[in-house]
This record gives sequence, C-alpha cells and structure tokens, in this order.
Amino acid sequence: MDRRSIIKHAGIAGVLAAGAAPAVHAQATIRWRLASSFPKALDTIYGAADVFAKKVGEMSGGKFTVSVHPGGELMPAFGVVDGVQQGTVEAAHTAPYYFFGKDDTFAMGTAIPFGLNSRQLTAWYYDGNGLKLFREFYDKYNIVNFPGGNTGAQMGGWYRKEIKSAADIKGMKMRIGGFAGKVLTRMGGVPQNIPGGEIYQALEKGTIDATEWVGPYDDEKLGFQKVAKNYYYPGWWEGGAQLDFYINKAAFNGLSSEYKAIVECAASHAHTTMQAMYDARNPAALKRLVAGGAKVQAFPKSVMDSAYKEAMALYAELNDTNPAWKKIYADYSAFRKDQNLWFRFTEAQFDRYMQSAKL
Repeated sequence: MDRRSIIKHAGIAGVLAAGAAPAVHAQATIRWRLASSFPKALDTIYGAADVFAKKVGEMSGGKFTVSVHPGGELMPAFGVVDGVQQGTVEAAHTAPYYFFGKDDTFAMGTAIPFGLNSRQLTAWYYDGNGLKLFREFYDKYNIVNFPGGNTGAQMGGWYRKEIKSAADIKGMKMRIGGFAGKVLTRMGGVPQNIPGGEIYQALEKGTIDATEWVGPYDDEKLGFQKVAKNYYYPGWWEGGAQLDFYINKAAFNGLSSEYKAIVECAASHAHTTMQAMYDARNPAALKRLVAGGAKVQAFPKSVMDSAYKEAMALYAELNDTNPAWKKIYADYSAFRKDQNLWFRFTEAQFDRYMQSAKL
C-alpha cells in the first residue's frame, strides 16, 4: 500500500503508527523592526519593548523576530507615528500623548489630566470600549494599537524653586509631556516638549525651570535630583500613563492568525510587566533620592484646584471643536465616573488605611 492510501484509509492513529504523519505547513520566518521613543538606559519604559520582542521570539520558536531600536537610532523619538504609518518600520513603542499635535484625541491613549488611573485605564481598554474606540481612531493612520505598559500614577516633577501657590506656575518653563502642557499654558506656565534623553541638559543649563518624567526609579537614572531639589507629587496630569505598541496595519494584517495572536499576547505580557517593574522599583529609589537631599512635598491645594478647573474647561472646549475627541471622551468620562464611585469604597479606603498603619 502506498503512502497516500495509508493516509486516506487509516485515520490518525493508523497514520501515526505507520510513521506517515501528514506534512505541517511551517510558519514563515518574519523580522520586524520596532522604533522606540525612549533611550535604552531607561530599562523600565524602554524595557517593555524588549519584553515584547523577547516574548514574540519565544512563542514563535525564533521564527518571528523583532529588533528594538532606541529613540533617534532609526528615526527621531517623536517621529515613530509617521514611521509606522508610512511603513518605514513595522512597529513602534511610544506614549500616544506625544502626538496630540496631530489630534488631541491621541492624549487619551496615554493619560489626560485628572483622568483614569492605571487599573481603570486597563479595565476601559480590555473590558470597556477603549480598545475598540481607539482601533477606529487609529485606522486612518494605518495603525493597529495594543496597550504596551503603564507607569502607574506619576510624580509631579522637579522644580528649581518651591511651588507655594498657583501663582508660582505663571511664567515657569517646564518640560511636561504633550497634552498636559495645554493645561499648564492655561495656568500661565510655558510647556516644553523635550525627549527623555535631552531633559537633564535643559534643566542643568536653565533652559527650563522644571521637569517631570515618570517617577523615582527613572528620575534617579536621569539625574534630575542633581540640578533641582524640589520634588512634588502627585502628577495630576498622569494618574496612570499608558504606552502603546503601534503596528503598521498592512504588516499586522499580513500575519497569520497564529502570529497575530502572538503579537497580542506578547503586548499584554509587556503591558503587565512594565508596571510591575515600576511598582517594585520605585520605593527604594524614592528612599535613595530623599537620602540624597531631594525635598519631597505635595502640591498646594490651590495648584491642584487651578489645574482641575482648567482641565475640565479644556475638555468642554474640545467637545465642541473635535468630533473624534467628543466621541471617545464621552465613553471615557462615563467610565471614569463609575470607576471613581467604585474605587471610593474599596481601593481608596483600603490604601488610605494601610498607608497610615504602623506595620
């Protein structure tokens, strides 16, 4: 009996017993390039792209490889959306709010002042309408997006002078990420959009008066404490800053269903890992910063109230002028309202008690 006859008449057990298993079509070997918006030295925020690339390689048995390139290597740190949109690279890892200049709606993909915290944002994306709405929004940019990490709530940054009231914001030149600068402007400040690798020099030379980045672990690496001692909290503009993996639409649609699933799972793994790294590493870094002379203090209530007032006014204006913003913000704000009601009775009360308890 020939081989074809065995396969036709034997059933799977007979096929295996005869040593004549049918051929399995191997997945094609694929290599992607991923452009990051971050310097390699930041092993948490840049590191999420490394985690993604490693997991893609492992799950594909080495047949699907992703090379990760720091900001400035393949293209400018803030050029990655154009790079993915045009197909110059297959993927990018970035903070969507860097690109609010294209459309303010990008900002909601990362964080907006007085927005969702990290858990709430993840819930909105994965079990609410967040991912669906942003997939629709990014379609015109030829981008398929996946959540790619979260820093958690951030610190409020480093200042050369103390901030005693909202009046101290007026005229202050501050490096602040993207969209939040609009609120700072309304408060009388002068926002500067500077990539992470260039901030220290600007602060040292006095080109800026203040800067924010993420939190203790990254801030220590960037050395801000050497040139500005006043370290404020909270970062009211980033209650939970999310990053995204941007995938070129044609590149993603060209993948097999198995490879698409690998990209999705690798992104989710990187998303979880990044915040775990920040939560695990920030406490010790904060202790070191304080031991080195950093003066940690809360923003005055007048600053918080002024920022909140201006943020809400800005969102109302955008609802009137930007249809894409209005559509997504309506869902986002409704979700935020319910989340804050729920967290008020659980997370907030539990956290407040534990933070005051003497363990």
